[in-house]
Amino acid sequence: MKFINNNKVSLLCAGLLFANSFLISCDSENADNSNGGVSTTAELNVNLDMNLQTMESFGASDAWQCNFIGKNWPSDKRNKMADLLFSKEFDADGNPKGIGLSLWRFNLGSGSTEQGDASDITDEWRRTECFTTDGVTYNMNKQAGQVWFMKAAKERGLEKLLAFANSAPVYLTQNGKAHASIKEFYNIKDSKWSELADFWTTSLDKLKTEHGLIIDYVSPFNEPQYEWDGSGQEGSPATNANIYSFVNILSPKLQSKGIDAKIVVGEGGSYEPLYKTISGKENRSNQIDYFFGVNSAKNIAGLSNVKKTISAHSYWQAWPLTELVYSRQSAAARTQSVAGLSLWSSEYCVLESPGTSELPGGGGPGRDLGIQLALWTARIISTDIAVGGVTSWQWWTAISRGDYKDGLIHVDDGSGNGAGNADYCKNDGYIRDSKTLWALGNFSFFVKPGMVRVQIPSVDNATSVNDIMVTAYKDATTKKLVVVAVNISKSAKAYKLNLAGGALTDNKLTPYTTSEALSLKKGTAVDASGFEIPAKSIVTYVGTYK
Repeated sequence: MKFINNNKVSLLCAGLLFANSFLISCDSENADNSNGGVSTTAELNVNLDMNLQTMESFGASDAWQCNFIGKNWPSDKRNKMADLLFSKEFDADGNPKGIGLSLWRFNLGSGSTEQGDASDITDEWRRTECFTTDGVTYNMNKQAGQVWFMKAAKERGLEKLLAFANSAPVYLTQNGKAHASIKEFYNIKDSKWSELADFWTTSLDKLKTEHGLIIDYVSPFNEPQYEWDGSGQEGSPATNANIYSFVNILSPKLQSKGIDAKIVVGEGGSYEPLYKTISGKENRSNQIDYFFGVNSAKNIAGLSNVKKTISAHSYWQAWPLTELVYSRQSAAARTQSVAGLSLWSSEYCVLESPGTSELPGGGGPGRDLGIQLALWTARIISTDIAVGGVTSWQWWTAISRGDYKDGLIHVDDGSGNGAGNADYCKNDGYIRDSKTLWALGNFSFFVKPGMVRVQIPSVDNATSVNDIMVTAYKDATTKKLVVVAVNISKSAKAYKLNLAGGALTDNKLTPYTTSEALSLKKGTAVDASGFEIPAKSIVTYVGTYK
C-alpha cells in the first residue's frame, strides 16, 4: 500500500466494458433509494448449474502492527485479536466468534529495524526486522510477533500462508536501504539476484524447520509501479523484466530445497497495470499479457511452481463508481483472454477521497468503526468478485494503531482514536473491533476455499453498486448454499429466492447480519419464499440444498 502522505461473474466480455458505466449514478446520495420503505417482492433467481469462479481465500496482512503487538502485548489480548481474525467457531448463541480468514499475508522483513534512524524510515512501526544481516547466519527469533500471529492463525485452522516483501534485505540493496533511490528498476546490487533467491528459500525453509510454518505462496514484489524513494515505508520499483528474471532464478531454487510454495506475481498498485499501458511506466504495465500472454516470450506459466494467477490491489480505482466497475470489467476481460488464469485482489484499505456523503471525514484519514466504511468495503468486495471475477480478496493491515481507515481491528490507549508517538500501544492498549471486520466476515467466515460462485441471472451487480449487490456460492460436497447480500441503499427490500438445479432444504435460510446495531449476528431462519434484506446492512444467508 502506498500512502500519498506519510500520516499515514457476472464476468463481462470486452465488448460490454462501457455499457454499464452510464447506468451508475455518481455517488450513493444521488441514487434513488432513500424512501426508507420496503419495495415490492423481487425475484432472486439462483442457478446452481451455472458455475462461475472457484473461490480460494479471504485474507489480510500482518504489516505493520503485528510484530510489536504479537511480541509485547498481554497474551489474553493477543489471543482475543487472533480469535477475531481467524476463529472458525460459533459461540453458544450460534454467532461467529471471528471472521475465519483463510489466508494470512506475512511481511518478510528487510532489515530496516536493525538500521534504526539510519534506515530513513521515519516511523519505526513501518520498519521490519530481517532474519539475516549477511545471508549466512540466520536468527529465526527475529520477527517474533509476526511469527506468533502466523502460529495463532494456523492453530485456529487458517488454510494458507503467503509471504510478501516490500524490499530485498538491506545487505543486498544497491543503496543499503529498504527504500529505493534509483528509479524504475529493482533496488538490488548487480549480480545479487541469486543471493536474493537464496534469502527467500532459506527463510522459508527455516520457518518450516524451526517454527513449523509452511508458506504456501511467495510474492516477492509489491506495487512495482511506484518509485518508493521516500522515507514513509519500505519499497522498491521493479520492471516486468526484473520480475521475470527473478522468478526464473527463484523457481528452481525453491524446488531444489524441497519447498512447495507457489510464486505469485503482480501485486499491482491498482488494477490498471494489469490491463493497460501506463504512461511513463511502460515497462511496468500490461502484466497479464507480459507474464501470461499466449504469444509472450516472457510467459512464466510453464514454470510448475508459478501459480497461474495475477494479483492487483483494489486501491484508487474504487471511486467514482463508474471507475470501480469499469476497472474490474477491464481486468476481468483481460484475465479471461488467458485460459486458466485467475485474478486476485491482494490489498485494500481506503486511499480514495469520495467525500463525506460516502465516508466519515470524506476519505482515508480518521478511523471509522461504524457501518459506513463497512458498506463501502463490502461494495468493493462484491464488485471485485462479481464484476472482476477475483478468486481471492485480501484486506491490507489487519490491525491498526492509527487514526486512519486501514484496520479491521483498531487499538488505542483509551483516550483517543490512535496514532501517537512510537511507544503508543507498543506494549498494551484497548482492542476495538470494527464493522468492517465483520462485513469481511460475512464473506470470509462462510465462503470457504473451494466453494464455487454460481450465477444469479436476476441480478446485475455491475449496475447495482448503489442498491443491493448479491452473490451466491455452493459447496457441492456438503450441499451448502451461501448468499451474501450487500444493501448500500436506505431502503429494505423484500425477496423471493428461486433455486434452479436443486431444492432448498425446508425452504429456509439462516441470516447473519452486520449493520450499525449488529456484528455478524445470527438471526431466526427465514422462509426463502419471502424475506427482507434490511437497509444499510450486509447479510449472509446460509442453507442447504438437495
